[in-house]
Amino acid sequence: MRLEPQRPGLGAGANEHHFRGNCSWILLFTMAQRSGLEDPERYLFVDRAVIYNPATQADWTAKKLVWIPSERHGFEAASIKEERGDEVMVELAENGKKAMVNKDDIQKMNPPKFSKVEDMAELTCLNEASVLHNLKDRYYSGLIYTYSGLFCVVINPYKNLPIYSENIIEMYRGKKRHEMPPHIYAISESAYRCMLQAYVHISSRGESGAGKTENTKKVIQYLAHVASSHKGRKDHNIPGELERQLLQANPILESFGNAKTVKNDNSSRFGKFIRINFDVTGYIVGANIETYLLEKSRAVRQAKDERTFHIFYQLLSGAGEHLKSDLLLEGFNNYRFLSNGYIPIPGQQDKDNFQETMEAMHIMGFSHEEILSMLKVVSSVLQFGNISFKKERNTDQASMPENTVAQKLCHLLGMNVMEFTRAILTPRIKVGRDYVQKAQTKEQADFAVEALAKATYERLFRWLVHRINKALDRTKRQGASFIGILDIAGFEIFELNSFEQLCINYTNEKLQQLFNHTMFILEQEEYQREGIEWNFIDFGLDLQPCIDLIERPANPPGVLALLDEECWFPKATDKTFVEKLVQEQGSHSKFQKPRQLKDKADFCIIHYAGKVDYKADEWLMKNMDPLNDNVATLLHQSSDRFVAELWKDVDRIVGLDQVTGMTETAFGSAYKTKKGMFRTVGQLYKESLTKLMATLRNTNPNFVRCIIPNHEKRAGKLDPHLVLDQLRCNGVLEGIRICRQGFPNRIVFQEFRQRYEILTPNAIPKGFMDGKQACERMIRALELDPNLYRIGQSKIFFRAGVLAHLEEERDLKITDIIIFFQAVCRGYLARKAFAKKQQQLSALKVLQRNCAAYLKLRHWQWWRVFTKVKPLLQVTRQEEELQAKDEELLKVKEKQTKVEGELEEMERKHQQLLEEKNILAEQLQAETELFAEAEEMRARLAAKKQELEEILHDLESRVEEEEERNQILQNEKKKMQAHIQDLEEQLDEEEGARQKLQLEKVTAEAKIKKMEEEILLLEDQNSKFIKEKKLMEDRIAECSSQLAEEEEKAKNLAKIRNKQEVMITDLEERLKKEEKTRQELEKAKRKLDGETTDLQDQIAELQAQIDELKIQLAKKEEELQGALARGDDETLHKNNALKVVRELQAQIAELQEDFESEKASRNKAEKQKRDLSEELEALKTELEDTLDTTAAQQELRTKREQEVAELKKALEEETKNHEAQIQDMRQRHATALEELSEQLEQAKRFKANLEKNKQGLETDNKELACEVKVLQQVKAESEHKRKKLDAQVQELHAKVSEGDRLRAELAEKANKLQNELDNVSTLLEEAEKKGIKFAKDASSLESQLQDTQELLQEETRQKLNLSSRIRQLEEEKNSLQEQQEEEEEARKNLEKQVLALQSQLTDTKKKVDDDLGTIESLEEAKKKLLKDVEALSQRLEEKALAYDKLEKTKNRLQQELDDLMVDLDHQRQIVSNLEKKQKKFDQLLAEEKNISARYAEERDRAEAEAREKETKALSLARALEEALEAKEEFERQNKQLRADMEDLMSSKDDVGKNVHELEKSKRALEQQVEEMRTQLEELEDELQATEDAKLRLEVNMQAMKAQFERDLQTRDEQNEEKKRLLIKQVRELEAELEDERKQRALAVASKKKMEIDLKDLEAQIEAANKARDEVIKQLRKLQAQMKDYQRELEEARASRDEIFAQSKESEKKLKSLEAEILQLQEELASSERARRHAEQERDELADEIANSASGKSALLDEKRRLEARIAQLEEELEEEQSNMELLNDRFRKTTLQVDTLNAELAAERSAAQKSDNARQQLERQNKELKAKLQELEGAVKSKFKATISALEAKIGQLEEQLEQEAKERAAANKLVRRTEKKLKEIFMQVEDERRHADQYKEQMEKANARMKQLKRQLEEAEEEATRANASRRKLQRELDDATEANEGLSREVSTLKNRLRRGGPISFSSSRSGRRQLHIEGASLELSDDDTESKTSDVNETQPPQSE
Repeated sequence: MRLEPQRPGLGAGANEHHFRGNCSWILLFTMAQRSGLEDPERYLFVDRAVIYNPATQADWTAKKLVWIPSERHGFEAASIKEERGDEVMVELAENGKKAMVNKDDIQKMNPPKFSKVEDMAELTCLNEASVLHNLKDRYYSGLIYTYSGLFCVVINPYKNLPIYSENIIEMYRGKKRHEMPPHIYAISESAYRCMLQAYVHISSRGESGAGKTENTKKVIQYLAHVASSHKGRKDHNIPGELERQLLQANPILESFGNAKTVKNDNSSRFGKFIRINFDVTGYIVGANIETYLLEKSRAVRQAKDERTFHIFYQLLSGAGEHLKSDLLLEGFNNYRFLSNGYIPIPGQQDKDNFQETMEAMHIMGFSHEEILSMLKVVSSVLQFGNISFKKERNTDQASMPENTVAQKLCHLLGMNVMEFTRAILTPRIKVGRDYVQKAQTKEQADFAVEALAKATYERLFRWLVHRINKALDRTKRQGASFIGILDIAGFEIFELNSFEQLCINYTNEKLQQLFNHTMFILEQEEYQREGIEWNFIDFGLDLQPCIDLIERPANPPGVLALLDEECWFPKATDKTFVEKLVQEQGSHSKFQKPRQLKDKADFCIIHYAGKVDYKADEWLMKNMDPLNDNVATLLHQSSDRFVAELWKDVDRIVGLDQVTGMTETAFGSAYKTKKGMFRTVGQLYKESLTKLMATLRNTNPNFVRCIIPNHEKRAGKLDPHLVLDQLRCNGVLEGIRICRQGFPNRIVFQEFRQRYEILTPNAIPKGFMDGKQACERMIRALELDPNLYRIGQSKIFFRAGVLAHLEEERDLKITDIIIFFQAVCRGYLARKAFAKKQQQLSALKVLQRNCAAYLKLRHWQWWRVFTKVKPLLQVTRQEEELQAKDEELLKVKEKQTKVEGELEEMERKHQQLLEEKNILAEQLQAETELFAEAEEMRARLAAKKQELEEILHDLESRVEEEEERNQILQNEKKKMQAHIQDLEEQLDEEEGARQKLQLEKVTAEAKIKKMEEEILLLEDQNSKFIKEKKLMEDRIAECSSQLAEEEEKAKNLAKIRNKQEVMITDLEERLKKEEKTRQELEKAKRKLDGETTDLQDQIAELQAQIDELKIQLAKKEEELQGALARGDDETLHKNNALKVVRELQAQIAELQEDFESEKASRNKAEKQKRDLSEELEALKTELEDTLDTTAAQQELRTKREQEVAELKKALEEETKNHEAQIQDMRQRHATALEELSEQLEQAKRFKANLEKNKQGLETDNKELACEVKVLQQVKAESEHKRKKLDAQVQELHAKVSEGDRLRAELAEKANKLQNELDNVSTLLEEAEKKGIKFAKDASSLESQLQDTQELLQEETRQKLNLSSRIRQLEEEKNSLQEQQEEEEEARKNLEKQVLALQSQLTDTKKKVDDDLGTIESLEEAKKKLLKDVEALSQRLEEKALAYDKLEKTKNRLQQELDDLMVDLDHQRQIVSNLEKKQKKFDQLLAEEKNISARYAEERDRAEAEAREKETKALSLARALEEALEAKEEFERQNKQLRADMEDLMSSKDDVGKNVHELEKSKRALEQQVEEMRTQLEELEDELQATEDAKLRLEVNMQAMKAQFERDLQTRDEQNEEKKRLLIKQVRELEAELEDERKQRALAVASKKKMEIDLKDLEAQIEAANKARDEVIKQLRKLQAQMKDYQRELEEARASRDEIFAQSKESEKKLKSLEAEILQLQEELASSERARRHAEQERDELADEIANSASGKSALLDEKRRLEARIAQLEEELEEEQSNMELLNDRFRKTTLQVDTLNAELAAERSAAQKSDNARQQLERQNKELKAKLQELEGAVKSKFKATISALEAKIGQLEEQLEQEAKERAAANKLVRRTEKKLKEIFMQVEDERRHADQYKEQMEKANARMKQLKRQLEEAEEEATRANASRRKLQRELDDATEANEGLSREVSTLKNRLRRGGPISFSSSRSGRRQLHIEGASLELSDDDTESKTSDVNETQPPQSE
């Protein structure tokens, strides 16, 4: 197959929105077995006590919990509150919020009984929410495996879990699936058990990083452990080799087929089907691997942050210098195909992985030549990418400017350079019957090179899989049964999907169909077994339409068939393919066309997992997979046999002539030549898939679905939407959908009866009844619908959701019962309490009776005598004595328990020590016994060796004879094998040729028919040609004459050509020189490229820093936005206040309406008055003639009066508006001032917070910088150490590799010898009868050899045990040291207790002197204390024995003192530097003080100005209040006038005065109108002036704000500059120490107090230094003495070690001589083990080195451990090397050593005796030295106990002094911090005061302006008041006049009435005019009243807000 699975999801990065289901585990199951750290059962079993909690069950039933959809959590739990039609009101369980949800969106929740259920098919409510919740709960509990029917769902935990050890394997071995919790081992076990009866396969699918590949590893691991072939077979030569190879096949495939992607560090880029064959007994006999869909395009290009296949990086980093030179390897950045250069994988080393891959290849049996040729091909793939082409100037033709890369490539692949360049640039293409050279463009050449690289790597991968299969297939036949493990990519849905995704999704459709089919086959079998009626539904048919759409061959053809059909046609394109597909399949139910023309997708297919959009770009090219056939033929003809074998199927590739399609005839003819051999990628993939599906259908399936919880690779996090998408893609939800169609819930009869019998209490009669009958009766009583259940033979089946309903009913029943039970219990308790109260009443009565009796008896004399005598009796005293003794007993018992507890603790410690001592003694005895056994073994081996040497002499003679025969037979065998291989190759070739011939036969028949037709035409043409022949003969004669002339010309031309060739050679030399210069230029260019890459890295770092700064800026901007949001909130508050104002205005408007209603009532009264006046007119009809002349005047007057009234109204309205505007202005001004002040306060707070944050960030920065520097130093030290260790490790590697090479050679030779011996033995048995005796002898010898080998193995095991015991002893020694330190601490505590007890003793003595009465008790306490003191003294004596190990403590103290001295020197330097810097800071402080003083002066001035302005404002406010009071008085007077007017109006019978008076009043009113107009104009001018002033104020405000902001910015900049200077100083100080930073803070912030503190500190430091100097002198004296003693001890130990080493070397020599040739294999095995052990320790060392940066103390400890371990490793390696060298020498010189062995044995025996004697002497000397050492140590202890105690006391004093100094420093630091804070606060206050001063200035200016305005307004108000007074006086006068006129009119009316009654003459001289005058005056007076009322209303409007 030539498929290129370019995965856009992985390549495109994060821009594409997609979800997918493929690939392998990230970071997961590298499960190091951490035995003892964690309990594995915690990650396997569920705690059922939590699940069966009745409280949760009751909560579930009470709340009616359901699932509702959620964007964040996928689904959320909620309780139903109310149903409203189609919608439901629910309350969320998490936060209590309520929401409305559609009924269709609600999903039922399972009862708590089903929480964390192991098989989700058991859930009664099968829905997406329940499945997700169950998986989530189990995942958060550490349970990653869950069953879902047939599925086993696995969720990646992203952490190591201890559930993959051999103990777990044994736990699952032999168990059924339902007996154990879910696990991959349970699936493997069930598959293995099922395999013994039939074929089995395990299907594993999942998204990239979900765990597909790791689960397949775990399955193989389990099967290799359970079905290992070497466990039951003793005759197997190499134990477990097949299982090892099976396990080692995975690393090889991973290195060549896996790569790092964005999601996964070890992503499988191919699918595989591993077939493991088993024999009849169940042992593994072989394996086979089939691969699918290798992503070969990854070899050419990779997406960002991704890698190509691992082998490229492993080769470049792990190859040695020799291998690099052979493979022409370069650096990572020199290859174009490595798109991203070198990207390391965290936690992995490519160099180590390369060694592991090579080792795995050796284990698989790869030869050295095969490995080298594979690596050559890998290197050539990289070299393909470095070939560069250029476009020629005038043409599009490509050219290769430099062929150095091509030379390297051709050298690696065994091709000719010139032919390769010609084939690439101008390949030969067949046109018709001729071949034509066609020039290629640059793009075509690049495409051809990339295609060749991809094809080469794909062929290499296929060859590798074939080779692994060849190594794993031992039996050359299929086993009795097999287990297949399918590890293939899951469903993929990207934004746009290509041909690769179609193939993957097609595969998943087929697999899902298989699952659906098998799932319901099992369901049907279950139903048939239980005897249930069921109509079988084949759910596999649901997916058949989609599969037919893809794979149907015709009627109508599917996608793949149409694609193949388009590949036949020459002019076909992707567009024509899409058009055909739409035409053929447009009406298909699973096919959709693009909806719009703008859609990027070409068509859409509806799969079971969802809609998938496909883009058909380059599908024809991908399906044909064309190659440059010219280069392919060159590769087929390569001189390298491996490359030629890779390219042996050249005839089957698609050539360039088919792709280019020059003409139809050319394409047709070219195609005809290769008909039948051309197979498309789609066809090949379809065939392989049909084979796979056939094998899967014939096997029993087991399904594993792997799920990735999140894309961040974080443990414990689960993304619900991601998991749901994967459940859909993996078919889990599809399986659940199928389950819901049947009866998913099933319960055994007994369980159903036990759980739900409570619902039907009387349905089942008493006595025995069958379970089925009982269940039938229960269901009848429950009255369930028959469609909801089925009763089987052993269990009862339910539809989904029925059990949940039954659970609800059961819970309700239980709650009723419990409520009844609680009621009974409460009644019982109440009755009991009542009875108790009754008893209390009776007892009270008894008490009352006894009291009454006592009151009667107390004055009786005999009773008194009785009461006095009774205490004298001893009977009464006995009770008191008994009580006292009981109390004493209790005290004694308490003391005894305490003492016993202490004794038990001491005994326990004593027993622990004894046990440890016994263990050590047992280990010593075991070692001595082992040593004795080893000596006995040596003696036996020596005897056996002599016997074997004699047998060897006989055997060697026979071996030489047999070797000659063997060589002859081997030569014949080789010839036969070569002959067989030739025959097999011929057979293969003949079969291929036969197939070709069959295919060509059809073409030949068609050709024959054409040829017969052409023959007829040719015969006609032949006759014509005969005629023409004669004419041609004549022409030939003429041409021959011309030829002679041309030959002469040719000779001349040859001479000229020779001259030109000389010129060409010169030019070629010049060309070579130019090429050299060009190469030099290219080298320079590469250097420059390297420099540019470095610069780019620096730029990237700078960009990262810029990004960090941007992030900080964004945070600041967010904070600013928060402040702006607060400002918006304040504006909202302001708007609310304005709303309140508007509401008040509305209330005022309502009051005005009331006022108008009152006016209307007054108008009614006026109408009544008019009626009266009309009656007067009726009486005065006679006066109408006289009034005609005055009518016009009256009309004019009325008009003028109306105009006046309108003007007055307008004036009133304008005055109202004016006053309202003034009030609005005041309110706005006040609100604006308040808002500005609040904004300023907020800005101040915000700035203060910002500055605090800034200071905190600066301090954090400084601390981080210090930490970074410290870490850099530590890193530098660790890197230096690491380099040293790397050098040592490399040397060790080199030695190990040499040893491995020698071992391999020896192993090969040994294998050859063994094979030759086997052949010889078989030939001897067949040929000679005498050979039987020799064979028997040989078998006996072999048994002896096996015995010796077993003995040697035992010895090696004993050695390993001894080494392990030595390590254990070392660990125990460390633990003892730790215990000793703990005991020392306990001893110190005891000493403190002793001191406390002594102080208590002294206190008790003083108390004894003081209080004589308490002497006895104190003496007893004293005795107890003395006992305690004695016990403590005994403990002290016991602890004194532990002083033997105080040498280590002394060394530690010395180190600490040295460190303290270094710290002191460092601190002195710091102090000196600080003194210098303090002066600078003092100067800065003085400057800051001056600035603060200036600010304080400015603040005082501002405050004084503010106070003055406040006094002015107060005076103005008082003036305003006085003006308002005057106004109120005016209003009162107006009201009085109004009342007077109303009284006047009420008097109807009065008569007015003359018209002249009315005219006067009219003139006065006109004057008033004019005055009012002038006032209006003045008010308008004033309004304009106020508006202009307002605008000016706003402009000034804005200007002031701008100035304020500028000032703030300038001050901030100044502050920042100052801070920058300070930061620079801090950075200079940071290089010294962290303490310096604290001191700098002290120096910056301290004033006068800091100077005094510094002087005190310096005095204290000097005193401490003097004390330390004295102590150090004393300690140095002691150290010198201790060093002398230590030297003596070390010399004694060194001598003892040398003696032991000599004895060990002698023993090694003895053992090595005794081992000889028979021991070769065992020594090789031991060396391998040792090498592995060394590698393990090396890995441990590497891990420890990686963790070395954790701290200085840890580094020092680890350094010591590492040095010790490295020394051990070096010793072991030296031993191994010496062993290997000895083995080599002995193997070469075996013939010579046989003669000299006897003499050497004798010499070694004598040497052994000598060494034994020497060893005994050394042991004696050792004992004597030990005795001396003990004496010396005792003397040293006795001498130095006093000195040590004195030293400890001094050290304690020093430590106390140090603690005091530390406390003082801490206090000083605190003071400094406080002073810093105070300074900062002062600075803040100063800045705030500045701002306040500026604000006050602005406010004062505004207040001045406002005061001026108020003064003007006051003046205007005063003027208005004077005017109002004048008008009031005028009105009073007019009123007086009116009253007089009224009186006169009333008199006239009365006189007129009298006259009318009498009948006398009437004279109307002035009555009519007077009446009219009164009417007009009334109107005018009403107007004036309105005016006053409007003014009062205005005043009322202004007053309420003020009062409020």
